[in-house]
Amino acid sequence: MPSTYAIGDVQGCFDDLLRLLEKLDFDPDIDRIWFTGDLVNRGPNSLEILRFVRGLGNAAISVLGNHDLYLLAAAAGTFKIRKKDTITEILDAPDCEELLFWLRHQPVLQHSEMLDFTMIHAGLPPQWDLDTARQCARELETILQNSGYEDLFPHLAGDGPLRWREDLEDWERLRFITDCFTQLRWCDYSGRIDLSGKRRTASAKKKRSRPWFEIPHRASKQMRILFGHWAKLAVTKPAKGTTGVIPLDTGCANGGRFTALRLEDWCYFSMKCKNKAVPWKSLSM
Repeated sequence: MPSTYAIGDVQGCFDDLLRLLEKLDFDPDIDRIWFTGDLVNRGPNSLEILRFVRGLGNAAISVLGNHDLYLLAAAAGTFKIRKKDTITEILDAPDCEELLFWLRHQPVLQHSEMLDFTMIHAGLPPQWDLDTARQCARELETILQNSGYEDLFPHLAGDGPLRWREDLEDWERLRFITDCFTQLRWCDYSGRIDLSGKRRTASAKKKRSRPWFEIPHRASKQMRILFGHWAKLAVTKPAKGTTGVIPLDTGCANGGRFTALRLEDWCYFSMKCKNKAVPWKSLSM
C-alpha cells in the first residue's frame, strides 16, 4: 500500500535521514515524502541531502524554508556566508547549478485535496485562507522559477510590511509573502506579524504576540496544516481526522529527534538523532 510521509526539517542531517527512511521502510517506487523545508545548513551533509532528494524525483517534494532561500541568496552573492554555515560545499560542487535550479523550482506551499493536508515551512498570517495562501505561494514561486530571480533577495532584508493588505504591491508584497512562508512564528490579534517574537511580552493583551496558529479568528483555522521551522514546539499527536496545525520540526540538527507522520493513517514515527550541529542563532534574511 503506497504511503505518504511528512518529515520535519532535515538541515543537512543526511545520515539521520537515511536511518529514518530505513525505519519507515520507505520505497521510492511507490511511497512519497513531503519535507517541511530547510533541507540544508546547520548539519554536516547539506550537499548529500540535495543530491539525494533531487534524485528521488517525483517521490519527494520539499517546500522552501528560510535556510533554503539563504542558500539561493548566498549563491546569488546577496548574503555573505558565515563561519557556522554548512553550505559552502554546495556552492563549490560541480553540480551546484543543477541543484540550485531544482531547489528554486520547489514549491513554498504543498496541498493535496485527496489527503486534505497543506504543508508550509513556517506560518500563515490570520487573514489568509487556503485560496489566498495558494495565490500568494504562486506569486513567490513564479519569481523564483524564472530568470531574474536573484532580484528578489536584496529586497528581503529589512522590516515591513507587518500586516497583510490585498493592495500590497511589488517587493513589499513579495517580502511579506516570503516572511510568512519561511519565517513566521508570532503575530498578534490584529494580524500584525512579529518575526522576532519580541512583542509576546507586551502588556496589552490584544497587542501581545502569540503563535500564529493560536489566533482564534484566523482564516486558516479549518485547514490541516503541516509545518516545520519551530523546533521548540511540543509535538503532540492530534486525533485522526481533526483540523488544526501539526508541527514536525523536532530539532534534528540540535541533537533532537526526527519526526515523520504517515498521512494516510496518521501514524507517527520518531527517532533520536546522532548528529548535533554547532549551536545556532535564528537565521533571518
